[in-house]
Amino acid sequence: MPDHPEYRWPCARCGAQLRYAPGQTSLTCNYCGHVQAIAPEAPRDRARALQELDLERGLRDALPGDDMVEVRTTSCPNCGAQVEITGATHATECPFCATPVVLDTGTRRHIKPQALVPFVLTEPEARKAMVAWMGSLWFAPGTLLEYARKGRALNGVYAPFWTFDADTASRYSGERGEYYYETRTVMVRVNGRMQRRQEQVRHTRWYPASGHVSREFDDVLIIASSSLPARLGNDLTPWSLSALVPYSPEFLAGFQAEGYTVPLPDGHDEARKRMEDIIRSDVRRDIGGDEQRIHSVKTDWSDETFKHILLPIWMAAYKYNGKSYRFMVNGQTGEVQGERPWSIWKIAFAVIIVAALALTAVYLADPEALNLPPPGWTD
Repeated sequence: MPDHPEYRWPCARCGAQLRYAPGQTSLTCNYCGHVQAIAPEAPRDRARALQELDLERGLRDALPGDDMVEVRTTSCPNCGAQVEITGATHATECPFCATPVVLDTGTRRHIKPQALVPFVLTEPEARKAMVAWMGSLWFAPGTLLEYARKGRALNGVYAPFWTFDADTASRYSGERGEYYYETRTVMVRVNGRMQRRQEQVRHTRWYPASGHVSREFDDVLIIASSSLPARLGNDLTPWSLSALVPYSPEFLAGFQAEGYTVPLPDGHDEARKRMEDIIRSDVRRDIGGDEQRIHSVKTDWSDETFKHILLPIWMAAYKYNGKSYRFMVNGQTGEVQGERPWSIWKIAFAVIIVAALALTAVYLADPEALNLPPPGWTD
């Protein structure tokens, strides 16, 4: 299979490199302002881009050649990100942790991205969202907000995701618990005297339960990057996957893309766990009652398919006390997630203030408690 092509988008007017304009369907030149439209996708291309791939073939690494691609990537020595390169650059900076990297000259065989959600937010819009989020953080270092306001531009990155579909039919056995109440007499102390009181005591009566539930799962989204904290990547929701368009390198002009580092089998395992959690919720709802016990669930899986897609994220990496903290802005909705540093000095100052206020309150309420003279007392 041939090497991944070296994509370039020269401006027809001045020759500079064009850049995809977020929220538009065009490439723009930052030097002369020339605008070049991206060719609209044909209906057949869109249908193919959104077509699900057979999971069993994907797990066996037996997909057709048209679904695979050779890409140039480089591994970040710090966070392990696989940064894909579509131009002639040979040195860059990792968008996930700001570590300088030198590009490999070899290629890797990957499952081809079928579709992507283009960037909607511009870099200034993403920065505004990030500054607002950082401004809401308590006990963050003052340099953090200063970095957000005056720091360098955010990196626009297309992050890899898997989506999984499946039809499930599950048989279960368990127990349904129903509450009932009994009245009993107890002794309680009221104003120093013991009195008899009646109270309701709840008990649970258990009944055997069994049955079956079924569910169709569509586009269970799993982040395919091990360089990003899964919590942050998964919390960048919601994504509107109805905005997916067929993969086209023009949308990557001026941006970076990360190759997936979570293999398809691992992504599928994580998707199964999420689906199983939802199935267990369905089982509890089907059992009914006030409480449920689940003894066993056996699920038949069918029509399992997947897609490999790219989603837009604005990234920033901030270093504090020698450690990198990453921040991400959903390039479609503006949702912000990040790893926050804590200012030890601000926390210590807050503790001192709280302690001082507490001592003042105690002193005003009972000066003798602190063995101090009362307010206004003179010798």
